[in-house]
Amino acid sequence: MSLTRRQLLWLASIGATGMSLVDAVTPNSDAADARPSAGPDGLTSDPLTMTIEAFADTLIPGHKRYAADYAVAGVSHQAGAVQAGALPFMRFGPVGVAPALPAFVAALDAAAVAYIASHQTSVDPTLPPFVGLSYHHRKAMLDHLLNGKKESGDEQLFWFAFAGLVFLAYHTAGYLPTAKAVRDGHPGLKAIGFPKPDRDGLWRFPDFSYRRKLARRHPHTTPGGNPR
Repeated sequence: MSLTRRQLLWLASIGATGMSLVDAVTPNSDAADARPSAGPDGLTSDPLTMTIEAFADTLIPGHKRYAADYAVAGVSHQAGAVQAGALPFMRFGPVGVAPALPAFVAALDAAAVAYIASHQTSVDPTLPPFVGLSYHHRKAMLDHLLNGKKESGDEQLFWFAFAGLVFLAYHTAGYLPTAKAVRDGHPGLKAIGFPKPDRDGLWRFPDFSYRRKLARRHPHTTPGGNPR
């Protein structure tokens, strides 16, 4: 599944209003921020975490982190959105949606229950509804939520907002210092070929964009590039 560049930029523009969007769609939602419990190999495995990770993995698939990794379907041999930090990005304070994650998971699981009933598919009852679906069914369900004509405008905006956060987490590593993320091999930044900084953590570009210098530096320009 993918978003167009225009959709991604649009979603980035509404990121700051994510909380008001969720409140408009689910005004009576529980705003408590569930904290994950430790799982295998130090990873998290509580229902809320598993469901968010399964959602992210459906949009940008990755490899399983351990044998009983139910959240990640494992349809890719590469690192996907989960490995790129979709969950910590959503819980990152400046993103502004952490308190709404329980409401999002509840809505996603409710949609999964309806999907399971309508398609008469069987799932593991010990797993959260969306997590219990196979990757094929997860993808089909999200395709309906994101692209289905029966969804209202507000409902589609709700799903697109959270889908956009997954793509932003993968392509920007916005919850991490960029220099550190690049040096540590963040999978999303690595996939798009984001350049590594110099040793001091700054990026310098010795080649001019148009392969020629367009103007001379004004003598009153400060070292920071501002007018004196």
